Amino acid sequence: MELQGWEIKAIRSGKVNISDTYVIIQNGEAFLVGSRISPLNQASTHVICAPERARKLLLNKRELDRLIGARDRQGYSIVATAMYWKKCWVKLEIYLAKGKHSHDKRDTVKDRDWQRQKERVMKHSA
Repeated sequence: MELQGWEIKAIRSGKVNISDTYVIIQNGEAFLVGSRISPLNQASTHVICAPERARKLLLNKRELDRLIGARDRQGYSIVATAMYWKKCWVKLEIYLAKGKHSHDKRDTVKDRDWQRQKERVMKHSA
């Protein structure tokens, strides 16, 4: 990832949130969108901190082509699952994910409604 100095310091202190993040590809480059790196209180006053900016991912051409192909041809989304240190580098673990279809969502909705009905019955019977 392409990071600024204050972001490295904030990541070292654990002030990063990558839940609900995904990767977009524009002009042949990959960007991480939706991550939040909170600036430290000790951050320099002359640096303007943007906690939710899009951060460029440093991928080689083969990795980028594979991601573009899977996204365009097979309809996958690219999501970030983990961020870790490898020596002095911050690494981001990304995966290809397939969303649910409408017929898959019906079972989830039915289970959620059934759980809600059970809770109502248990609440009124006690």
